[in-house]
Order: sequence, then structure tokens, then C-alpha cells
Amino acid sequence: MKKTKTSKLLTMPKSRVMPLFPVESRILFLRHQRVILDSGLAELYGVPVRRLNEQAKRNQDRFPPDFMFQLTIEEEQILRSQIAISRGQHGGRRYLPYAFTQHGAIMAANVLNSKRAVLMSVYVVRAFVRLRELLATNDRLAGKINELEGRIDTHDSEIRKLFGTIRELMTPPSILRRRIGFQLPAARRRT
Repeated sequence: MKKTKTSKLLTMPKSRVMPLFPVESRILFLRHQRVILDSGLAELYGVPVRRLNEQAKRNQDRFPPDFMFQLTIEEEQILRSQIAISRGQHGGRRYLPYAFTQHGAIMAANVLNSKRAVLMSVYVVRAFVRLRELLATNDRLAGKINELEGRIDTHDSEIRKLFGTIRELMTPPSILRRRIGFQLPAARRRT
């Protein structure tokens, strides 16, 4: 019996198993949530897209709208230009793709019930968690930047005051601006 790449991947110890491509690159932000399209998830789980969607439809009670939803025509057209989904007239998809959230991706691994799907679901969950941590870090960083900007604004006004004071000190007072030497009163100068 000939071993395929998939079977080699499954027989390797868990510590050495690495995904063939980054899972994070498959995660999109759609409808204010992070999702993986059915084509990307099917590729991760090593099954045809048709089988993934078939299993999801057969187990509809396990996939509420917050686990899986179908894209609208507008969303599909936007994504087509971004990720090169082929058109139905060219032998590609003939229906709108489905998007799976983190929970939907885990549920899909459960309903597919294949070793690769279960194994890869761990990577999918880790990718979602990593993205969530990055976003949280970015939010904290944005908060710090806003705080620093607030400080800079107050510091800027203080620095401007300091420069104003330095300029005042650099210009001599009006008393010293008189001409040096003996000066006649204004009435005598005219003669």
C-alpha cells in the first residue's frame, strides 16, 4: 500500500506536524467577524469543497448562522477580485461560497470525522486565537499611542510657552534700546 503525503502527515508525531501553508492567510474579516471560506477550510481538512458543504447541510442543526453563513452576491464579487474565485461560466463555482467562523470550523472538523480534519482543526483554532491576540495587542498599542498623543499635545503647548519665554529673554528690554552716548533733547536737535 502506497503512502500519500496526507498519510505521512498523519503518521508523524504531533510535535513535528506543521501545516502545509499558513492557516492565518485563509482567515478573512467579513461581516465584522473572522471567517474561513469553505474552499480554504476544505483544503485545510483535505476534503473536496462539495463534501464539506454537503456535511454542513446534512447537519444544519450544528451550524447556526453564527457558525456558518452563505456570502451575498456583493460579498462574493468583492472577494472574487481579491482571492480569485473563478466564475461558474468558466467551470468554477456555480453557487455562493459559505463562510465558517472559528466555531463553525471546529464543528466542520467534527462532522467530517476524518483524522486530518481533527488534526488541522487544532491549527485553525490556534490561528484564530493568534489573530485575536494580535488584534488585542493592536488595540492596546493604539490606546498607548492615543495616550502619548494627548501628552504630546500638552507638552507642545508647554514647549511653545518655553520658547516664548526664551525669545523674550533674548530680546533686550526697551530701556536698553536707547542710543548710547550724549543726546540732545528733541527741541535742540532741530537747529
